[in-house]
Amino acid sequence: MTQPFVPAGGGTGSPRRQSRGRLIGDGLSWTARWSLRLLLTALGLVLIGLVIGALWSIVLPVLLGLIVATVLEPPATWLRYRRVPPLLAALIVVVGALAVVGGVIAVIAPQVVAQVPQLVSAATAGLDDVQGFLARTFGLGQTQIGQAVQATVDQLQSSATAIAGAVLTGLTTIANGVVDAVLALVLAFLFVKDGYRFLPWVRRQVGSVAGEHLAQVGARSWDRLGGFIRSQAIIGLADAACIGVGLVVLGVPLALPLAVLTFFGAFIPIVGALAAGILSVLIALVSNGLTNALIVAALILAVQQIEGNLLQPLVQGRGLGLHAAVVILAVTGGGSVAGIVGAFLAVPAVAVAAEISRYVNEQIDLRARSDEDHPSEPLVVDDPAAPPPRTTRRPPWSWWRRRPGSPSGGAPPEGVEGEAATTTT
Repeated sequence: MTQPFVPAGGGTGSPRRQSRGRLIGDGLSWTARWSLRLLLTALGLVLIGLVIGALWSIVLPVLLGLIVATVLEPPATWLRYRRVPPLLAALIVVVGALAVVGGVIAVIAPQVVAQVPQLVSAATAGLDDVQGFLARTFGLGQTQIGQAVQATVDQLQSSATAIAGAVLTGLTTIANGVVDAVLALVLAFLFVKDGYRFLPWVRRQVGSVAGEHLAQVGARSWDRLGGFIRSQAIIGLADAACIGVGLVVLGVPLALPLAVLTFFGAFIPIVGALAAGILSVLIALVSNGLTNALIVAALILAVQQIEGNLLQPLVQGRGLGLHAAVVILAVTGGGSVAGIVGAFLAVPAVAVAAEISRYVNEQIDLRARSDEDHPSEPLVVDDPAAPPPRTTRRPPWSWWRRRPGSPSGGAPPEGVEGEAATTTT
């Protein structure tokens, strides 16, 4: 700590200056303390990451179930407010969602089966055109191209064992994915049925002060996650409709599957839309030629500009509050750690972490303003054994009120189970 200012000669005057060694020592001590704190924080984050990695088979279904529950929770809440029992409301929305997904798959599957052979034939013809182009432009004869193709075939045949192992690993991954999807669906059903009881239960378990903070953080994180998923679904639906209609008009094969892929690609901001657009352009190039592919590219760019400048601000409002560079880095990091699933979960996870950070910063600002309104003064206590007097503190987040029926536990209508009948303070 720095020494207090002492007037020279015991009277008024300029404060006594500290030596350079003392100032440097104080700076080094401060740096050492904060370095140790940051090191311990980083160590704690690493340990949390290791625990999550060890329990990934449990964590992944829970995360997917929460994301699905954010989509199904609003209609389930609407049904509960119409005097529908929570179990029946959750069952209705989950079965309805499965019916919608099953209907989309039933419509897409015949088109894929019918048009894939046509696309393969077009790709073969395109490879023949490329071979002719190379022969005319670079003077490569049929023998040289055939040797290159044969070398590739020989390389594939020599790697047959590795390819078989990769195929087996892929089948195992698909099987694990199916199991995770089923478990996530079951968890989503349970979250939709009983999720509105969770935050009131947390309040009762951890106490009023900590419970209020946890309830606020949980409610705000849930709202942020649900808003992101629902807004991306609306944006993805609009993109899929526009691009799908354009692909049908241009006669591009697999137009409906590409539109569905565009819809799901919207849940991976920036990167997902780019990947779906590139695939659409490649299929148009293989099947219909360069001119058609350029038109498809122009269509996708136009739709993306309309989305970014009109639809996204209109639907998302202030959005995630994340810079585009943060989104790209989050998607890249999530993809490198956990593949497609990691890329899908990265942006919601970062958005929730950012919301928690905002809450902490707001609490710090609130505490700082409270300290400024009531500055600390020296206490004069006659009796050394007497406790210090209490000071009145402003209750945290007294301005905040949760709308009824939200996940934080608003007051439900009569007929909904009593555990949910709580109000935030």
